[in-house]
Amino acid sequence: MNYTPINEYRYLWFYQHKDMPVPEDDLVQIKPLSSARASEIWALNISTDSLDASALAKDDWASKADTWLEKGFWQGAWDSDVEALPEVLAEFIQWEGSSIVYFCYAGEHIVETTWDVFRRHWKNFLFLDDGPLLIGKKRKEAVQFQQNGSFAVGKRP
Repeated sequence: MNYTPINEYRYLWFYQHKDMPVPEDDLVQIKPLSSARASEIWALNISTDSLDASALAKDDWASKADTWLEKGFWQGAWDSDVEALPEVLAEFIQWEGSSIVYFCYAGEHIVETTWDVFRRHWKNFLFLDDGPLLIGKKRKEAVQFQQNGSFAVGKRP
């Protein structure tokens, strides 16, 4: 099985938070991957050496300075009533709304959704903010979020 049922997902509260609940129509499109499937996606797209997004190996693409093209800050937008993505991120990622995206917290913790759903509910995904990576299926663009409220956009190999 590739997915963990959303009602069994230990972080379901991210999407049911009283201040920003995700509507049922979008919630069904947020699919936590099983540990086994997350490990496959991680190894193929992120790292074969490290399972921790905040402590990737020096040879991993996300650890290389030349991967990252521009930086921005997400914390101010997250704390505000504005629902839109931070401008730098919104301008950099130009995927179709139906594009499959993976929000990669760690080697065994990845959530799959669509770009439209992520764009509408990005704040919900950032309750864990210790280096998660946003990648698109068959896409080169990537984003990494940091605990200090910053993010970097770039291109992966």
